[in-house]
Amino acid sequence: MSNMNAGYPILEFDGSREAVIEPSKIMKPVPGIPEHCVLPIYDTVIEALRTRNLLSHITSLVTPMGPMPVYRMTHKGTDVAVAHPGLGAPFAVGILEGLIALGCRKFIACGSAGGLDSTLAVNTVVVPNRAVRDEGTSYHYMPPDREIGTDPAVVAIIESVLKACAVKYHIGKTWTTDAFYRETRNQIARRRAEGCLTVEMECAAFLAVAAFRRVRFGQLLGTADDVSGEEWNSRQTGEFSSFPERLFWLSVVACVKL
Repeated sequence: MSNMNAGYPILEFDGSREAVIEPSKIMKPVPGIPEHCVLPIYDTVIEALRTRNLLSHITSLVTPMGPMPVYRMTHKGTDVAVAHPGLGAPFAVGILEGLIALGCRKFIACGSAGGLDSTLAVNTVVVPNRAVRDEGTSYHYMPPDREIGTDPAVVAIIESVLKACAVKYHIGKTWTTDAFYRETRNQIARRRAEGCLTVEMECAAFLAVAAFRRVRFGQLLGTADDVSGEEWNSRQTGEFSSFPERLFWLSVVACVKL
């Protein structure tokens, strides 16, 4: 399916299955790579896991910013791949595409998001069930639309894990943007009105790639800064927080259930 006369390049979706540069043609599957993969957007978590010798290096994805390591860990007898996806939709999608080409098939991403509701305390767990597509990458994987949804079965699995672990959470919509310095008061008000709880930079693109490549994907977000007020509230205390690692382990548990 294609829409090559839309008037704006971002809306000129071409649904051809094969592109000039196909990940599967430039990256070969890695024998034995785990089908489950967790993508923490927390370099501190990965470094902590490495320090405790919980990760073993499998391979690295080559990028213009240098190699992005792919690790293996074992959780209760199940091997799980772990890789940092980088920041922002284009780069993160490049990493996701590479991991799919290597052989991973079931993904949970976890990371921070800005809060659009001041009643959501810092480090509140939010599970996106839909994402507003205010970035550019998803439009190259799916026809133009305002939103994209998470597989309800994946959301249900994540919810079951959070309930079993007695973690308070919210399920709701997130706003995926490319421009974190252009989150204006008018845009924030608009997104709040349509039900968005958080703002981040990858979810809609991740979901589009997962649908296009027919792999399973879900995400856990932890609220960080608050952009819902008249002034930005970074909500940084300067104190060490164990929350990123806790969110990571919840993601691991959910991932092995996919």
